[in-house]
Amino acid sequence: MSSTIAELSLSPAYRLAQRTTAYWLERGQAGARQAAFAARSALASLDATERSRLARWLAWLVVAAQSRGEESPLGRVRRLDITLHQAMEDALARLPADMLRTPRQFQRRSA
Repeated sequence: MSSTIAELSLSPAYRLAQRTTAYWLERGQAGARQAAFAARSALASLDATERSRLARWLAWLVVAAQSRGEESPLGRVRRLDITLHQAMEDALARLPADMLRTPRQFQRRSA
């Protein structure tokens, strides 16, 4: 069996928190207050292990956004929940070192 956790073994509270957080991130500015309230409510029911899993998932979303040249969700997560933001920064620090570098196709070359 792989070292990843199958979605079926994740708690319903974690799945709800992940879905509401993803929905909030996708909403952008339109309807962000209502989605933020739902995300905060879902985050409140997570234990420490589930919060660290969610922070790791968000850290990978930061890497994905940077690789696509999109806006990072770091600032938005900071406004949503400061402790989740801190956990996400800790998770980013534990990622492999080359994950946060600029991808080769986005690097500028000098003359």
